[in-house]
Amino acid sequence: MSINTHISTPKQLRYGVAAFFFVSGFGFASWASRIPTLQQKLHLNDAQLGTALFAAPLGLIVTLPITGILLQKYSSRYIMLIGSILYNILLFSLGFVTNNWQFMGVLFLFGISRNMMNIPVNTQAVGVQKLFPKSIISTFHGIWSVSGFAAAAVGGWMISKDITPVWHFFMVGALCFIIMSIAYKHTVRYDAKKTEDISAKASWFNLPDRALLKIGLIAFACMACEGIMYDWSGIYFQKIVNAPKALIAAGYIAFMSASSTGRFLGDWMINKIGTKKVLQGCSCFIALGLLLSISLPYVIPAILGFILVGLGVSCIIPLTMALAGRSSTRAPGVAIASVSTVSYLGFLLGPPAIGYVAEVANLRWSFAMGVLMSLGMLALVTKMKIKS
Repeated sequence: MSINTHISTPKQLRYGVAAFFFVSGFGFASWASRIPTLQQKLHLNDAQLGTALFAAPLGLIVTLPITGILLQKYSSRYIMLIGSILYNILLFSLGFVTNNWQFMGVLFLFGISRNMMNIPVNTQAVGVQKLFPKSIISTFHGIWSVSGFAAAAVGGWMISKDITPVWHFFMVGALCFIIMSIAYKHTVRYDAKKTEDISAKASWFNLPDRALLKIGLIAFACMACEGIMYDWSGIYFQKIVNAPKALIAAGYIAFMSASSTGRFLGDWMINKIGTKKVLQGCSCFIALGLLLSISLPYVIPAILGFILVGLGVSCIIPLTMALAGRSSTRAPGVAIASVSTVSYLGFLLGPPAIGYVAEVANLRWSFAMGVLMSLGMLALVTKMKIKS
């Protein structure tokens, strides 16, 4: 079935889908900016926090099969809307937790809602990309990063003014609901389908084939590094860099601003030098940035290192989602869900592993895990044949 654009123009669809990327990034960065606050409130050590953080990606992973089968049955826009509503309700609920078990329970549900929002919104982005002759996919993720940057800045201000997470998350949720109510009418109504998917029985487990598995492993390594930055950047600046209170969120802001810049430049770079070279360059930036932050754990060098990491992760996920969406055997939504089955394990394993290693050794050196991930990603990309 072709994409229905009778109601909305391609330009309106681009803005409508971009708005949901904004909602996703703003909500997630708002949560990430308050992790240090919630750790102190619940009196959690690094290992306990690592275990708690395990709950969100676990919820995301266990519901990947459900999202995959829903995308075979229903339009991605409906699933995206339901996921977005739940996402903001659960974000608000995080402000009310009073013990670790409540924290983990809400995070588990938060991960489920995030999954139900993010895979459909990427499916929507692939649908809009088909309406344009040149690459625009990276810009959608640039919007996600800009919203994250804005939310991190707001979060830093909220922390400096001692505003509680409850009020912080309530204001974020109210803003996001307004944006969603305006943007929803300008989203892709019908997803592209492959013949194989139309005739085949819906499957609970959309495991990737060999080609998609390689793409998934690249995304796995990137998302592990991203998860480390999202969940641990504030803690790293607080405990290792010993940044003053006003600068605890500085590393996260630097990471997100660099990531957003890279994603807005990404489409130009992709059209200029090709997908493979962009992926290779991004892998190198991640490794160099983490090495700098580890070697010189002071405010300025750490910020510069986080900037390099942000530039590195900027285009990898947009490109892997686009590559999955080009699958010759599966519909875009199903292919993306299939790759996500592998890639989201990076979010599942990366941040908790940092907590365990930090408890045994040192948070500074546990960041070296990200260096190994980025080097592995570089090796995978170099061996692959990728058409731009």
